[in-house]
Amino acid sequence: MSLVIKRRPTRQIRVGNVKIGSDAPIVVQSMTNTRTQDVPATTAQIHRMENSGCEIVRVAVPDMEAAAAIFSIKKKISIPLIADIHFDYRLAIAAAEAGADGLRLNPGNIGGIKKVKAVVDCAMRYNIPIRIGINSGSLEKDILNKYKGVTAEAMVESAVRHIELLAAFDFHDIKISIKASDVHRTLEAYRLLSSKTDFPLHLGVTEAGTLYSGIVKSSLGIGILISEGIGDTIRVSLTRDPVEEVRVGFEILKALEIRRHGPEIISCPTCGRCNIDLFSIVESVEKAMLKKSLPIKLAIMGCMVNGPGEAKEADIGIAGADGMGILFRKGKVTRKFSQEKLVEVLLKEVEKYETIDYPQLQNNNKE
Repeated sequence: MSLVIKRRPTRQIRVGNVKIGSDAPIVVQSMTNTRTQDVPATTAQIHRMENSGCEIVRVAVPDMEAAAAIFSIKKKISIPLIADIHFDYRLAIAAAEAGADGLRLNPGNIGGIKKVKAVVDCAMRYNIPIRIGINSGSLEKDILNKYKGVTAEAMVESAVRHIELLAAFDFHDIKISIKASDVHRTLEAYRLLSSKTDFPLHLGVTEAGTLYSGIVKSSLGIGILISEGIGDTIRVSLTRDPVEEVRVGFEILKALEIRRHGPEIISCPTCGRCNIDLFSIVESVEKAMLKKSLPIKLAIMGCMVNGPGEAKEADIGIAGADGMGILFRKGKVTRKFSQEKLVEVLLKEVEKYETIDYPQLQNNNKE
């Protein structure tokens, strides 16, 4: 039985052509780790992110050269681009003038009220949103003193302060993030903030860490909040290739049955009966299926005896052992072939399903 999640109602904004908030789908985004000034490298990385499904990309803007590079990068990519700004309000203005689709900044660290107003006026002029990004490591001193350290309440007070500052300039095209590097404070902060505002929220656990710790922290933090109806965009922060961040983001949404990007793959954990290179087979299939949004469940099993039975709910599956491979559908074996063709046979069967079986299923459902 599917989990029914009731989304928290929010205002809706746009980042480029992507709708955020209200009834729009939860958006998966990531951030480049190239030097933004290096236009070829940054563009190439964004193209790989686009191919993995990334829907919004953020780039660091540490100086004017990086801000100017946005103009060239924008010409070569197809997804919206957000400029990440710290300390210098002039970088935000330059990035907007270069074509950024949105700005991410902490209004508290870019100067006084006049400087914040200059950025807001620029965002209004170019009709782009601002994400107020509050991190546990960048709170104002007076708030830290008030709460005697970094607490969820302190983070929320900082966010509300900045919301009110932008609202004072009659600017409401806002998204908010309020990230900590640990799951508990992240959960507490987002829950509290969601009770105080209806602006869309961007979810993440900041500085989550390396591949394994980062996936665990992000899956728990983001997954729990989304299951409670909180969150409109997500970014999985990993010390890793940003393509991996995108893949994990979609896997979180897929596990909660919210969005499907690529097939669901069932594979056994392997045991002493497995005598095929199951790890590389699964990896090859995953890479081949990255671009597909086909709602299909695939099984890749290492045992011909138990494989079809253990994965009988899969639409299509393969299993192999002792030089032989089998193809099965819904637990029933339909074909035997040479073990070397496991990946080839599965991908061809997926193509057949996509062009023949799935359209037929859709038509039957309409009737």
